[in-house]
Amino acid sequence: MLKAVSIKVPSDKSISHRAVMLASVSKGTTHIKNLLIAEDIKRTIEAFRAMGVEIRGNGVNIAVRGVGMAGLKKPSGPLYLGNSGTTMRVLPGILAGQDFEVILTGDKSLSGRPMKRIVGPLTRMGACIKGQGKEEMYAPLKIHGGKLKAIKYKSKIASAQVKSCILLAGLYADGVTSVSEPEKSRDHTERMLEMFGCRVKSNRRAGLNLPYGIVRARPKAESRTISLKGPAELKSPGAIEIPGDISNAAFFIVAGCILPDIKIVLKNVGLNPTRTGVIDILKRMGADIEIVFCMSLRAKRSNLKKRDCFAMTNYTYEPYGDIIARPSKLKGVTISSKEVIRAIDEIPVIMVSACFAKGKTVIKGIKELRVKETDRVYSMVTNLRKLGADIRINGETIIINGARPLHGAKVSSFGDHRTAMSMLVAGLGTKGKVIVTGLDCINKSFPGFERLLRRLPLAGPSQ
Repeated sequence: MLKAVSIKVPSDKSISHRAVMLASVSKGTTHIKNLLIAEDIKRTIEAFRAMGVEIRGNGVNIAVRGVGMAGLKKPSGPLYLGNSGTTMRVLPGILAGQDFEVILTGDKSLSGRPMKRIVGPLTRMGACIKGQGKEEMYAPLKIHGGKLKAIKYKSKIASAQVKSCILLAGLYADGVTSVSEPEKSRDHTERMLEMFGCRVKSNRRAGLNLPYGIVRARPKAESRTISLKGPAELKSPGAIEIPGDISNAAFFIVAGCILPDIKIVLKNVGLNPTRTGVIDILKRMGADIEIVFCMSLRAKRSNLKKRDCFAMTNYTYEPYGDIIARPSKLKGVTISSKEVIRAIDEIPVIMVSACFAKGKTVIKGIKELRVKETDRVYSMVTNLRKLGADIRINGETIIINGARPLHGAKVSSFGDHRTAMSMLVAGLGTKGKVIVTGLDCINKSFPGFERLLRRLPLAGPSQ
């Protein structure tokens, strides 16, 4: 009999950012429930407060009194965004439509992340943006908004941040703005725009919006183009509830697979199909993962019975459910670049699972991992080698020969929250202590992670 350990992971970071942003420029008051309280989200909240938005409350439940699309005010000074890449790359879409100038700054890590990917299309739309660098562009960014024109943009990379930035700018532009991607990225912005009354054209309602496990077959010709018509006005939906973050749940899913004698139950986790790549990958590796319940957050619990979720065909917001992870005999697999896009934030902990899997795991298309809070390819490979893992890099591919005994060692977070948490999970299955230095970065997305990890048998994170 497996001992059950129930874990409630923090709310989804991507959705929390977008909820604050859209609520701030909509008409009416939006009550955001179960908001993630982490450093990145605080930076987004403070940025909008500095531009005149009234945001009441500092806990998981806040009220945002929207000022409308043109109601933001010029801040008294630069907006400091800390280490929040999402804020730095998505917020400029809104600022490009304002009639004032603003400077966005960040910490050393954020100031080293590439911004040309958003500056290029926003400049084409009519915004004036200046930054640091010649070949590439980096923060601080000086943005002077104005009258925007719609564009059809073909992105070279699949990036929800780039797509979201352009679509938000499109709300202020005259005409139809569209974004085409080489592969479909996460669609939280499109879903939330619809909640706020903006019509977004895509084929998501062809089945891609259903919860994980209900519709597995995808259309043969999946649309990679999203468009909307501007100028547009947003209207508050009244209330938004944020589901648990599957990226954070991934650490405990992997822990449940590599630890004996327990099953980990993760409550109310978001199951957006553009985010469940980690579940698909781990299942192919042989993970014993069960999804026990699905429904739309917008549907009231009292009005929707469990069996009804299988008959629903039009989810207007974010589906969620409970996930159970049990001890598993993992095996090595080949992970394609397309799968990496759907699990980009979870690749570090998937690398950990590969170290405990029998056989060879090949992870392709890892380029974007190098431009996160740190170079996650370098941080994870360096750390896992210190533990005794057989891991190497071949161009844009990571190759891991698993099932080798791992031993304790002192490793570094490299200032990256996902590297830090992945290495703490790796320490659950090693002989000897894994000491991870620089754990403060975990507060960026998962405050309390170490406390929850200590609830697991054999868990003993050290600083």
